[in-house]
Amino acid sequence: MTAAMVVPLSGAARPEIPAPPPAALAPLTATTLDAAYKANRTNAARAARMAAADGDHQRAAADRAMAAPARHLLAYDGRGEGQATEVFGDLATATRIAVLIPGSDTSLDTYDRFRATAVALHDRLVQEAPKGTTTAVVAWLGYKTPGTVSTTVLTTDRADRAVPHLREFIAQLRRIAGRKADISLLCHSYGTVVCARTAPGLDVRDIAFLGSPGTGADTAAALRTRARVWAARGADDWVEEVPHVRADLFGWTVGFGTDPVSPAFGARVFAAGPGGHSDYFRPGSVSLANLTRIVLGDTKEVTRA
Repeated sequence: MTAAMVVPLSGAARPEIPAPPPAALAPLTATTLDAAYKANRTNAARAARMAAADGDHQRAAADRAMAAPARHLLAYDGRGEGQATEVFGDLATATRIAVLIPGSDTSLDTYDRFRATAVALHDRLVQEAPKGTTTAVVAWLGYKTPGTVSTTVLTTDRADRAVPHLREFIAQLRRIAGRKADISLLCHSYGTVVCARTAPGLDVRDIAFLGSPGTGADTAAALRTRARVWAARGADDWVEEVPHVRADLFGWTVGFGTDPVSPAFGARVFAAGPGGHSDYFRPGSVSLANLTRIVLGDTKEVTRA
């Protein structure tokens, strides 16, 4: 099973990178957003200077990009592999909010590819949103993702560590946007494990699993959520070859069980088209069109697989 799950991407662990601790922020509310964005951009700029002084020019460039005046960072931590939470749109007025949860090998060094998925979704939402509907997308890199070529990608350990952070973040969104906003979690690859572990009782309207190796739950009902549970897999996604099993080996539980797109799981399976593992948010794709409909609540128009 290990060989099957550890396929296309590799990511060497980053040595500890000098950077300041995260900025001290006032509680996040609609009125403190601009101050938080400014403080986190300042933090990213400091991180860039420290990384450059240490000779890490790749990370310095990533930090400098984050510090650009147009970036809206709700959180930033340039230490180690790094974490960031970036907003696209106006959270304070949004009535539909999508939160993207990434999978393995996502760090500040690879953040641009994750950010591109958020940009693509936000652009499509702006185009498709009916009059009176305001939207925002959040790219949440709020946990230490596993490496695809690693043993950590085979267990729920990293996901379990992420759970309290994602739960607190959703609570923060509620404090910012209030009860008027419908929140959707769009979870990719190992990120589907994070979302499944966080799902019980979570205050969201929809949870979508994309290219999932399994979630650690046998059925959608086992997630103990009132959210609508969706799942999709592109026709060319290598994750189809992953054995969707769970087994105990030497005291560790490895694998994630039932395939979320299988009838046995019980999710609402929607069409993702011919795309591969990294194509769910590709502009013009079937999957992006359906994800847009899910976020906007236009569920009757979602095309089923």
